[in-house]
Parts: sequence; structure tokens; C-alpha cells
Amino acid sequence: MAANEYYMPTHWRVKGNIWEIYEICSDFLDYPRWWPEVYLKIQTGGTDEETGNEVYDILSRGKLPYKLRWKSCKTAEQAPHSIALKSSGDLVGHGTWRFEQDGEYVNVQFDWYVNAEKPLLKLFSPILKPLFTSNHFWAMSRGRESLEKELIRRREA
Repeated sequence: MAANEYYMPTHWRVKGNIWEIYEICSDFLDYPRWWPEVYLKIQTGGTDEETGNEVYDILSRGKLPYKLRWKSCKTAEQAPHSIALKSSGDLVGHGTWRFEQDGEYVNVQFDWYVNAEKPLLKLFSPILKPLFTSNHFWAMSRGRESLEKELIRRREA
């Protein structure tokens, strides 16, 4: 595995309905509203030539003092069970969201396979990979917390 290559799996167990959680996680343009600690800005950026799907221009951050500029688009979707995506820019690779109803909970799995191409990350990955990985898991932890808050907000509305 190259020093700038990352595999970062995340598992959330969230009380709720699979369709509701799937709808929230599949609407990439809405991430900055409900997951604001990480997603600073997302806007449409055209159509992907391979898939014909919408491309999203993303500005995100973690706990560490740097921002990531990257693009993403869905490559496959099987509602409400999975969403596959690819990325380019500062993060090059692919990820898959998986959703499984388990009683009153939904098991959410996100598998993220990326190469850090942002020059700062690429240069320092050989020595700071654990720190960069920790930064990702901080961001994903904020995502679980934000998703739970979003579910409460929707139920109260």
C-alpha cells in the first residue's frame, strides 16, 4: 500500500428507518446543512462522462487546519441499500455507503478507499498517516452525531 493510500471503514448504528437515513445520506447537496462541521460547500459541477451522473464540487475539512477540494459523483445506487461513489481532486478513489435495517436501528457502513493527492497530505503521509486517518474518523464521528440530530429535526417538523 502506498503511503498516501488510505482505506478507512466506518460503521454507524443509528436508530431510525432505512429509507429516511438513505434519503439523507444520498442527497449530497444537503450535506453542508446537516453536517456543517465537515462539509463547508457542495455545488453541482456538471455531468460525469462515464456515468452520466451529476458531479459535485466539494469543499470539506476535518479537525486539522486544512481544507480538501474534491469532486464526487455516484457510480451506482440501489435504494435504500447502497450508494457507490468515486472521487477526484485532493482525494482520488471510491467509496460505498451501505444501509441495513436491524430492528429499530439501521447499520450504516461507509468504506472509503482514497489516495490523498493534496500536495501537503501526499508529502507527509509517510510519517503522518495515523494523524490524517484520525482526522477522517473525527469527521465521520461528526457525521454520525449530525445524522442523529437531523433525524430528530425531521421527526419534530
